[in-house]
Amino acid sequence: MTSTNPTSETTRPGDDEPAVRPLQPLLHDSVVVLRAPTQAWSAEDGDIGATVIHGIYHGDTRVAAGLRVRVGDTDPEAVSVAPRGATGATFVSLVREIDGHGGADPRVRLERRRDVSAGSVVERLTLSSGVDHTIETSLVVELSPDFSTMSSLKAGIVDGAEWSGEPIEDGIVISSGSVTLRVTAPGAVVSTADGKVRVSWPLDVPPHASESRELCVAITDESLVVVAPRGEVSWRAPEGTTSDPRVARWVAAALADLDALRLALPDHPDDEFLAAGAPWFFTLFGRDSIWAARLLLPVTTDIAASTLRILARLQGIAHDPESAEQPGKIMHELRSAPLTIPGEGVTLPPVYYGTVDATALWVTLLADAYAAGMSELAVTELLPTLRGCLDWIIQPGDNDGDGFLDYVDLTGHGLANQGWKDSGDSIQWRDGRLAEGPIALCEVQGYAYEAVMAGARLLEALGDGRDDTQALRSWAADLKRRFAEAYWVETPEGRYPAVALDAHKRPVDSLTSNIGHLLGTGILDAEEEGTVATLLIGPSMSSGFGLRTLSTEAAGYWPLSYHGGSVWTHDTAIAIAGLVRSGHLEQARVLSEGLLTAAERFSFRMPELYSGDAADEFSSPTPYPAACRPQAWSAAAAFAVQTAVTS
Repeated sequence: MTSTNPTSETTRPGDDEPAVRPLQPLLHDSVVVLRAPTQAWSAEDGDIGATVIHGIYHGDTRVAAGLRVRVGDTDPEAVSVAPRGATGATFVSLVREIDGHGGADPRVRLERRRDVSAGSVVERLTLSSGVDHTIETSLVVELSPDFSTMSSLKAGIVDGAEWSGEPIEDGIVISSGSVTLRVTAPGAVVSTADGKVRVSWPLDVPPHASESRELCVAITDESLVVVAPRGEVSWRAPEGTTSDPRVARWVAAALADLDALRLALPDHPDDEFLAAGAPWFFTLFGRDSIWAARLLLPVTTDIAASTLRILARLQGIAHDPESAEQPGKIMHELRSAPLTIPGEGVTLPPVYYGTVDATALWVTLLADAYAAGMSELAVTELLPTLRGCLDWIIQPGDNDGDGFLDYVDLTGHGLANQGWKDSGDSIQWRDGRLAEGPIALCEVQGYAYEAVMAGARLLEALGDGRDDTQALRSWAADLKRRFAEAYWVETPEGRYPAVALDAHKRPVDSLTSNIGHLLGTGILDAEEEGTVATLLIGPSMSSGFGLRTLSTEAAGYWPLSYHGGSVWTHDTAIAIAGLVRSGHLEQARVLSEGLLTAAERFSFRMPELYSGDAADEFSSPTPYPAACRPQAWSAAAAFAVQTAVTS
């Protein structure tokens, strides 16, 4: 049989009614269970299908849009959900219509135990009875195959593909393009109708007993460019102790999420990296994977070493404006097919290099990993990649020859902003005007300074003696001098580095969290670092739940703006790490306390971002409802906080 899903959520309900504008789905009140590259999003009763985000996903495809369970003709009533780490959850519901009791003392309940592994979702359904008679009923699961693309769903558009089904013993095999689902349910009657798969078990539950049944959805997709890694985690227990129990709880939750986010590339399954986050980013991102590995260094150097190797294999070798590839450049994003973002005019090739910071960050990760214990042999093998990165920083990284690293999209359909704040309105003046590119971000100059100095040290220690490290140091010294001359501004909020230079080399004068990334890079002197440290914990920047991306004094500030007033967990963690490195421990602990307070409110699974509302006005941080969770660098932020509170 064949089924075609509706093509869009924007179809017209009637000739006289306007089309519904597609909106990015909200995530904050949904439950996710995951093991990359597979994930399942549901309501708190375990059912899948009430919202656009719900579904079973594998790679960049939603393979099923619905998974609904009924007992007889009854919809169970949800009472609880208990996560079991990142990869499992147990949903408990009541089935009051069949117990003969009713009221507030229900005697029949349904437990749905969901476990997700790479390429598999298993539902174990248990109906338990506390009544004195046998309950004769049925257990019914309705599965809705879908095959919508992740990029369309992110825009609120359902673009499901045709599928076909072939019955097998106790199940069905469903195929669409390169994706295959093998649905098995031992002992069940499996049928299809109206584009759905119906799985039904007749059930007799004896008095005061339970009956269990199991459904397994196994998924394969030959087109995936990422796979589950071959090995298990080799992380050591984090060092350091604290009397604050929140630290240990966050660390434990973070390690579980990070384990579930591990991925590899098919040609090197033993080299793993951390996927950026759920649901949209189960793939390799240069910047995100580097920062997550760097924040994780107190726990392991293994992720750093393998991430460095993976990115080294993909280092740019040619000039290609379409993909933004340049010799020596570290890539931004890897997909199995071109990525189109509906409504934004963005189309990216499968391997895209549009990032201004990943190349310098690769170097700093290499240096930090070596200092943390990565083997000399492993580092030495990466020296050719290091040299390529340094060459890119000093030459192609500077598009207009002014001596600062900058970015500009030459295609008209790439990313307009190519730093970590990559939304269209992320770089704005204090009065709210958007800055005109090419843009030279302040933190990127700090990354470049740190990278070139660290690279020189590595080449002196491990190189063959033919590298001109003095020229590297001279270039870095000149960058530091010119940065001090060009970036510092003075506004009613104080004196601080501008967020960027615009196309006309004017310092864009907003006070932003970007300046926190400068701490510990070496591009600021001690007095300048003290000035930045003080501003970061001031009332316009510190919400009490973390560091705002934009000062409340800026005209463009909005607490739920993606990059214009919200709090990003990893952003605050980078500032905390910089404060520790620059000796500003008290300020580091202030920001750490904010993150710990937020972490407790979010049950220690920190989202990508959340509201910049002040903690003295809100008892809990307001979720950013479209934020990814879990996210690798948000989880790894726990270790920057642990270091700060134990230093």
